[in-house]
Amino acid sequence: MKSILIIGAGKFGVHIAKRMYELNCEIMAIDRGEKDINEILPYVTNAQIGDATNEEFIRSLGVENYDVCIVTIGDNFQSSLETTSLLKELGAKFVVSRAANDVQMKFLLRNGADDVVYPEKQTAIRIATKYASDNILDFIQLDGNCSIFEMQIPQEWRGKTLAQLDIRRRYNINVISIRRGSRMIVPSPDTVMDVTDTAFVIGELKELQKCFRF
Repeated sequence: MKSILIIGAGKFGVHIAKRMYELNCEIMAIDRGEKDINEILPYVTNAQIGDATNEEFIRSLGVENYDVCIVTIGDNFQSSLETTSLLKELGAKFVVSRAANDVQMKFLLRNGADDVVYPEKQTAIRIATKYASDNILDFIQLDGNCSIFEMQIPQEWRGKTLAQLDIRRRYNINVISIRRGSRMIVPSPDTVMDVTDTAFVIGELKELQKCFRF
């Protein structure tokens, strides 16, 4: 069970806490406002009202004992930056901070953040990619080049095996799973494709565009 410190109990912090609660993490939440603390309480092990930029208060939490510290402050970048820096100075093992733009991301990384999340940009990229083509049903970006796509199977794939389609050699794309009705299938080279299938493929967007012709 991982121990998590969440600083900032706004909507983003609540969503993180709720998911981590489902994943059986032990969570401490911090926020300046009593209302926000009350919102996050159902999903955390403990919560405190306090100023995350106050060194004495942060020191009292024993931040070095948490596996991950997540700074989700979104409305005050100065506070987010100070909190990130303070956590690292006080021995936090791993600090994840929220950014609203590229400049904030750079400053957070320079001031102690081990990782930075940029939810607005990440969501925008996902939505733009998903709705740019009728073939793309879902999309997860892994890095700047490689992504996982859920794709509608082209009509010409029907009745053919993955070996016959040979898309790995032709397009440098791998089919990692197939959704067939309510079932998920881990395919083999002999798996025969059906037009009602959707395929989870991993590769670069430019290769995917060549393969699925969009």
